[in-house]
Amino acid sequence: MSKSKICVVTGTRAEYGLLYPVIKAISEDEDLHLQLIATGMHLSHEFGLTFREIEKDGFYIDKKIEMLLSSDTPVGTVKAMGLGLIGFADAYSELKPDLLVVLGDRFEILAACQAALIFKIPIAHIGGGDTTEGAFDESIRHSITKMSHLHFVTNEKAYMRVVQMGEKKENVYNVGSPGIDVILNTKLLAKEALEKELNLKFHEKNLLITYHPETLSGVPSCQNVKELLYALDGLGENTGLIFTKSNADPEGREIINLVEEFVKEHPNAYIYHSLGRKVYLSVMTHVDAVVGNSSSGLYEAPSFKKPTVNIGDRQKGRLMASSVINCAPERGEILKAIKKAFVMDCSDTLNPYGDGKSSKRIVKVIKSIKEYKALLKKRFYDF
Repeated sequence: MSKSKICVVTGTRAEYGLLYPVIKAISEDEDLHLQLIATGMHLSHEFGLTFREIEKDGFYIDKKIEMLLSSDTPVGTVKAMGLGLIGFADAYSELKPDLLVVLGDRFEILAACQAALIFKIPIAHIGGGDTTEGAFDESIRHSITKMSHLHFVTNEKAYMRVVQMGEKKENVYNVGSPGIDVILNTKLLAKEALEKELNLKFHEKNLLITYHPETLSGVPSCQNVKELLYALDGLGENTGLIFTKSNADPEGREIINLVEEFVKEHPNAYIYHSLGRKVYLSVMTHVDAVVGNSSSGLYEAPSFKKPTVNIGDRQKGRLMASSVINCAPERGEILKAIKKAFVMDCSDTLNPYGDGKSSKRIVKVIKSIKEYKALLKKRFYDF
């Protein structure tokens, strides 16, 4: 009996970090054959060539699809999606997967799903049903849901939203976030090892900071970043500032330039293309708070009992733990929120995104499907 070909697409360091336990579980299952496609930021020099981290983890990348342009504009992003469609057409024609597995809400993944739809490849989507009102990722996520056939959501509210969008209940599974699996199964580094690895010195207080473009805001994201940097400047040199770079959305490169200039002028600040899954989570254990608008502050930080200062509307609408402090993208509000985080007790925080068994549940469902093609014809589920 031939193995089922399960193709996983990954386009960013953050999404790969969440997908890692799923990819590992598929690769280790004797009834499944893993196919892996790397695209987007993974293949970009600007963003650290993070496909190397995938290979370092021992996975073979079946196809690398170049699609990113060196552009910070909507024109560049849309053209990148077009290049992605062309690349996925060639990849699917050659690989002929039985099932496509994707996570999240980025434009690279939208292109992957659009191509799969035409190739009649059933899609399993992880992370549907969430809401993020401040970014066009919201619409992309819901679009992917309607193109998908199996839905692995991270919480009960997301489950209800996916069903509300007309997806059959029997194809929607509340499995939790695979990011929790990663946390529970990763041996993290001690502070001294991190200092050597990253060539930095932890300070009296420390922050892990990531700010991505807020793509639906009427205010340029760079203006919000300037407010953030003014606030961080007000903390003084006793606070270590550990930045990871922004993503490849419009304005992402402008944000990176602003942060790099800030780091040059502040000896207590550091910036990295990508820390990698293990190092990133290790840093999170040793900082006093996570700051910015990345989903990791909502998905992962609560498991470490760390406060999150969530700035602006990019993540607005997501399920949030009690450790999350929301604030406006204004220097005074950001500074006030950070100072609150420094004294916040998160010892009783519960992560609302699951118990660390997500990847096992996902693979169990994938294996239970006797005929993947039978998923293709979908009937709209009415309440």
